[in-house]
Amino acid sequence: MIKKRRILLSFKAADLVLWVQAATVSIAQSQTAHVAIVMASTTSTEQSGLFATLLPEFKKATGIDVKVVAVGTGQAIDMGRRGDADVLFVHEQALEEKVVAEGFAIKRFPVMYNDFVLIGPAADPAKTKGKDIADALKKLRTSNANFISRGDKSGTHAAELRYWKTAGIDTPADKPAFANYKACGCGMGPALNIAASSGGSGGSYVLADRGTWLSFKNRADLTILVEGDTRLFNQYGVMVVNPAKHPQTKVAEAQKFVDWVTSPAGQGVIAGYKIGGEQLFFPNAVK
Repeated sequence: MIKKRRILLSFKAADLVLWVQAATVSIAQSQTAHVAIVMASTTSTEQSGLFATLLPEFKKATGIDVKVVAVGTGQAIDMGRRGDADVLFVHEQALEEKVVAEGFAIKRFPVMYNDFVLIGPAADPAKTKGKDIADALKKLRTSNANFISRGDKSGTHAAELRYWKTAGIDTPADKPAFANYKACGCGMGPALNIAASSGGSGGSYVLADRGTWLSFKNRADLTILVEGDTRLFNQYGVMVVNPAKHPQTKVAEAQKFVDWVTSPAGQGVIAGYKIGGEQLFFPNAVK
């Protein structure tokens, strides 16, 4: 009888050990499955709809959630400097290289590109239509055309300021000196909405990235007027925030995102994202 009881107790103890081991594995898997990273990114990538396609595929591959904070590139990089994000997905190479040189991000990886376009009223009162962005901006200033700027230190805003400089037009206080130039301090979608509803019946001019323009529905009388200038090239980069500056960074999970989005799998999802049959972004990661 005593021997039987010992055997029974032995089985129960073994079952308990197995149960504890299984529970430990289950908890570990659950914790892994619910890991989330914060990505500071641009309004253009968010408002174009790309992330709604890209991030679920990343989660399928890794189990990692990505929480996106969509702001201008300058603000996104500042989030990285403060340690408020784990990974940065932005589009202003000079600022990206600077934040890496400062030690706030580990390494910059090119991931994809598209281009900027000058949008304006179909009637084109300033006669900007063509392929030369500098020439178009000169005409906008000369004619005091209605122009909406992001004015938010985003990658698009930085590009716009470069183009004014290329056109030989000074931008004191980050804006050219003509009365109908208005800075909204807003994202790409809101800037397009303001352009569509301002400047009289035809709307205002605005510089936009092609991805957001293609996904934008409220176009009214707006159309693309300048495209194809090589200076309108728009490169995106991705970087992990440096844990040497911010130890709380989820560096392993953030690096998994960088590795995946620059892999054939991630690049394939980017290439496959289209609206109305038109591709919005073109993958160009270099391994």
